[in-house]
Amino acid sequence: MTNIFIDHIFAATLFKSVINIALLILCLYPIVGSFFWFAGALSYRFIKTNKRDDDWQYIPAEQQPMITIMIPAHNEEVMIEETIIYLFTQLNYTNYEVLVMNDGSTDKTATIIQRLQSVYPRLRTVEIEKNKGKAHAFNIGMYFAQGEYILSNDADTIPEKDVLMKYMNFFIHDRDMNTSAVTANMDVQNRTSLLGKSQTVEFSSIVGVIKRSQTSINDSMYAYSGANTLYRKQFLIDVGGFRQNRATEDISIAWDHQMVGAVPRFAPNIVFHMNVPTTIRDLYHQRKRWAQGGTEVWLTNIKKFIFHPIVHRYQLSMFVDSTLSIIWSFFFVMVDCKFNPNFWTNWS
Repeated sequence: MTNIFIDHIFAATLFKSVINIALLILCLYPIVGSFFWFAGALSYRFIKTNKRDDDWQYIPAEQQPMITIMIPAHNEEVMIEETIIYLFTQLNYTNYEVLVMNDGSTDKTATIIQRLQSVYPRLRTVEIEKNKGKAHAFNIGMYFAQGEYILSNDADTIPEKDVLMKYMNFFIHDRDMNTSAVTANMDVQNRTSLLGKSQTVEFSSIVGVIKRSQTSINDSMYAYSGANTLYRKQFLIDVGGFRQNRATEDISIAWDHQMVGAVPRFAPNIVFHMNVPTTIRDLYHQRKRWAQGGTEVWLTNIKKFIFHPIVHRYQLSMFVDSTLSIIWSFFFVMVDCKFNPNFWTNWS
């Protein structure tokens, strides 16, 4: 009887210790994680040897691979004309076209495109009658694209002038045969408000540090930028295109590429300028969508990591970090609900 009592005490003590350790890990996860990312960024800067931040060469016109710049557009009359004019007049590249996927727009987007087609012969458009989202429009556009490479460019995104030349330098060498896509550094255009300025700091520092760290540790990335990424079309076809039932198609496609052995890459020497949410409500919905997208890809791939850990060993750190992030998010909500009774009221 005494031995059973001692066993119960030992089991209870052990369970309590495990719970305390788990809670400690969850509490310290953001701090420890930030140190890991910072260390990874330092490793990228001082240790990594095969980075190509400034190592790019001019490609003669006769040797330039064909690129399709694809713009999924739904009611983009405010910015799309400025973007198209810029793409045709400012880019330092010759062999490219612009393909606008007019995704069920009800404003003047179609009229603007038709007018610009008389000025720019390399401007093409595909009319989609019913809007079904960016992934759906992009998947249709893949089969109309004449280029073997496709640059996803949002209607309100302005890339730097050398963007195509720099991007292509990540594909033209023998060592790049397994490169599925390359994404660039983000810069904020609409930074006049306090919210815009805060996101400028976020994208230029925090996101840049994380992506450099991922590149240093895994020679890969967790997610592309939907606003501006150059894809090798064949790898898009190999994974069946973008998943249309995902909240974030750019996160999902990056994981899909890695799971088939392809390599997503980050190019910090390439910059594109984009617009960010300007209200707290829009920012909340954006981050909620990002969180949903990250959880979806985790649920999609968890069995592959559990049953084939050796096969997917190079993505193990990505999976562990995503797992801790998701658990910590639930932990954060539960703690706030416990200590702040008005938590749900404040967010409703």
